Amino acid sequence: MTTMTTLLLLALLSMLCWLLGRRPGAERVLVIGSTPLARQLVDELTRRGRRVAVVTESDAPDAWCSPLSAGSLAQLPAMVADLEPDRIVVALADRRGRLPMRELLEARVQGIAVEDGVACYESLTGKIAIEALTPSGLIASPDFRKSHLDLAFGHALSLVVSFGALVALAPLAALIACAIKLESDGPVFFVQERIGHRGRRMRLLKFRTMRPASARTSEWVRDNDHRITKVGRWLRRFRLDELPQLVNVLRGEMNLVGPRPHPMSNAELFTAAIPYYSLRSVVRPGLTGWAQVRQGYANTLEEEIEKMRYDLYYIKHMSAWLDLRILLQTVTTVVFGRGCASAIRQPAAVVLTGPTPHVGA
Repeated sequence: MTTMTTLLLLALLSMLCWLLGRRPGAERVLVIGSTPLARQLVDELTRRGRRVAVVTESDAPDAWCSPLSAGSLAQLPAMVADLEPDRIVVALADRRGRLPMRELLEARVQGIAVEDGVACYESLTGKIAIEALTPSGLIASPDFRKSHLDLAFGHALSLVVSFGALVALAPLAALIACAIKLESDGPVFFVQERIGHRGRRMRLLKFRTMRPASARTSEWVRDNDHRITKVGRWLRRFRLDELPQLVNVLRGEMNLVGPRPHPMSNAELFTAAIPYYSLRSVVRPGLTGWAQVRQGYANTLEEEIEKMRYDLYYIKHMSAWLDLRILLQTVTTVVFGRGCASAIRQPAAVVLTGPTPHVGA
């Protein structure tokens, strides 16, 4: 009887949605703008099964809008009446004197949600559209201001967990050290200067996974596949090469969760090429991070910029719950071995200007 009642209710709901011209799960979204952000929003919304229409600044919509229902700002009232959107997303580049305030207010009174494009992109993807950010928007945002108590709690928790993990994993670390020494000549640990909290230098520890290079080479992960040892490939697959960084956490240089620390040699290039790059140093770097579990290793400057979008999202929303989520996803990566296999299989390197970037880890 209960099952029949449930099926009947679902049938009535589906019929009601059909009569109203709405299908369950098919949200109708009207995107205002023809900016790169607007295009990314259209792609993300379409991929998630939304019904999307676009309103552009010009009278003649761009070619990329052709598969969609499109119109100009002057046609906004007619498009709202025709589409009856559930949500309007504003992704205009310059809103001064161009934002259709009256039409948006009328839509809001009708019960249509009106949302900023940057906020919509953030909630859809778990990353921040750094190209569309403004310094004033960052300064005014309350989310980037963290209390000293929250920061102290996160660091204290990292210290306690790291100490316990070092004690518990000491036998495994000893076996890994023996395996590295038996397979190839060279030190057990790879030590590299990285950018730490507030831009300070720190010496990052990792288990060595490559044979020493006879000459200077490109240091993107994919360009050094031939140097990775058998033990090193196994360590990278399960992210076990990162275990010595628990010592960095105990030193107070890192937290368990945070943006991954970059090599000092990359600081000048990344600061010049990546918007808001200096904000990464506002918090302590981490053994794992939001960008790591969402994207993994970076092999090009473009991929580093993509990781910066995730890092900014973490800095904006950092909390105990987000840290826990990241740690759980990291454990899944370690258990199922989805470490850097995808990074190692990347195609040939692109040519970059400026200093040679180091391995993005």
